[in-house]
Amino acid sequence: MMVKFLHRISQKYASKWLVLLFDVSIILVTFFLAYLIRFNFKFDFDIYMLLEQLPYVALVSVISLLSVGSYKGVVRFTGFKDIVNLIIGTNILATLLICVTFISRKFSADDSIFNISGSIIYIHLLLNILFLIGAKLFIKSLYNYITQDFTTISNVLIFGAGNSGMLTYDAIKNDTKNGLEVVGFIDDDERKIGKKINLVKVYHISAIDEAFIKKHNVEDVIISIQNIDPARLLQITGSLFTLGLKVKIVPPVQSWIDGDLSVGQIKEVKIEDLLGREPINIKNPDLEDQYDNKVILITGAAGSIGSEISRKISLYNYKKLILVDNAESALYDIQQEFRQQGLTNIDVIVADVRNKTRIDHIFNQYKPKVVFHAAAYKHVPLMENNPFEAVSVNIGGTKNVADISVKHSVDKFVLISTDKAVNPTNVMGATKRIAELYVTCLKGKGNTKFITTRFGNVLGSNGSVIPLFKKQIEQGGPLTVTHKDITRYFMTIPEACQLVLEAAAMGNGGEIFVFDMGKPIKIFNLAKNMIILSGLRYPEDIEIKITGLRPGEKIYEELLAHGENTKKTYHEKIMIAKSRHIDIETVENQINKLTVIKTLTQPLEIVSFIKALIPEYISNNSTYEVLDSKK
Repeated sequence: MMVKFLHRISQKYASKWLVLLFDVSIILVTFFLAYLIRFNFKFDFDIYMLLEQLPYVALVSVISLLSVGSYKGVVRFTGFKDIVNLIIGTNILATLLICVTFISRKFSADDSIFNISGSIIYIHLLLNILFLIGAKLFIKSLYNYITQDFTTISNVLIFGAGNSGMLTYDAIKNDTKNGLEVVGFIDDDERKIGKKINLVKVYHISAIDEAFIKKHNVEDVIISIQNIDPARLLQITGSLFTLGLKVKIVPPVQSWIDGDLSVGQIKEVKIEDLLGREPINIKNPDLEDQYDNKVILITGAAGSIGSEISRKISLYNYKKLILVDNAESALYDIQQEFRQQGLTNIDVIVADVRNKTRIDHIFNQYKPKVVFHAAAYKHVPLMENNPFEAVSVNIGGTKNVADISVKHSVDKFVLISTDKAVNPTNVMGATKRIAELYVTCLKGKGNTKFITTRFGNVLGSNGSVIPLFKKQIEQGGPLTVTHKDITRYFMTIPEACQLVLEAAAMGNGGEIFVFDMGKPIKIFNLAKNMIILSGLRYPEDIEIKITGLRPGEKIYEELLAHGENTKKTYHEKIMIAKSRHIDIETVENQINKLTVIKTLTQPLEIVSFIKALIPEYISNNSTYEVLDSKK
């Protein structure tokens, strides 16, 4: 009953004048104690003189506290700055008393109420600091105690005993409803090991074992190190995951709300945090000028990349945003998303890039100035079995949109390509490489600047390995990996789309932009990390099954083709691939022949056409390898 009463009281905030009265009362009590201490706890002093001095001390204390504004603070949230403010206020009080005492001794009688012993003033100062701060911290602790939810206490460790770790500790302690109790810090610095911070011990990571976890009933570890090396993060999380611990991470300080960290901002480690490289950040103020008051058209706008480009473009001051896709349901979803945000200058159009007349009509109606061409078939095994469709969309569709862009004098055309177009081993990659070649052939024809962006796998995109693994984990496994040594470059969807926007800004036409994506990641290791991130164990809970390479699949991906090298741009993570010289007239004629192939043409015949155009295309684990043996 008492706890409930206190809990109701705790929901209210005390008046600032009540806080001032409380502080002045403490100052008057400490003034009496200062007399007692000065006279060895004997009443060998003039009691009546003390009583006459109390109103004077109260007046001076009010002036001192008003001058620093300490009474305005919320006592339950007392922090370091509030404590410093109180110390300043008590020092002002002591200074005023000393000054008045000095003047009183010079111009008044010795028995004046303004004449206070210097030793009493200094004892009073020390007692004020002790009692005022102690009272505030006691009330804060009492508030935290009565508002704490004792039914959901979780013991946590904080990895990082530096400044960021201290701020995380304070955020947890100040938020009494989070149900977290910090039982220790973890740090690599040997000088800190064994010491205590806020009465909480610092441990080395080697001390965190199953026995420690069981003894302290630890459930989570919060990594609170700013600018942590991703490789180190991967190492730390790996060792903690194997102990069955959940791992959370504190966001970068620049994303803290108003410069303050709240417990709600501490999130569980995501798979993109474990890429083993620094996130790629691009800040280019020129982007606003690129898209200001422009009509922008995006093909494949309902896909993972196209929809994210749409979201990023919607943040600029565009004139009109045209979203084109033939996936009706997905296009409807992105339309509803924008409508909920109140965006009205966005038109969604169901159309197929293979229909040249339809695309030409759209361009004629809207007159776009920037085109992002993301429409493509991208699934390697499906395209290996359906080469006609790959040619029809990836080559024919690109040709249609590119030709129409020239016809309507589009300023910039940005082709979304893939690292699978580099030294391709499958139909999908080869058709994307031909699409790259075609837009290269159009350089200088008309006013349109053609730009290509080439990047690796995108985390979380439709059909990528991450959603597949998540679904397999939900079904209880096993996770399927085609080869134990298979590796891939990865980036997040926002990173990939930011590259596309940046390429459109910096491109002058004819460039193929590639990313420095760091080191490739083993898919097998990625699968293990995802199992552990899900709170399960490998192989006890979920196994990983090796299924064998799929038709056309590589073990290793590349970002540059044979005969290509790179030159730098103004951003260290973005490079331009310097492509080998091609005979534009010959290549263009071959592509034109390829795009008019009939539906009934046999797959082997279609692929032989592709291989003639792309000599570096060597099939791997595919029925089309027979064509390579004839070369």
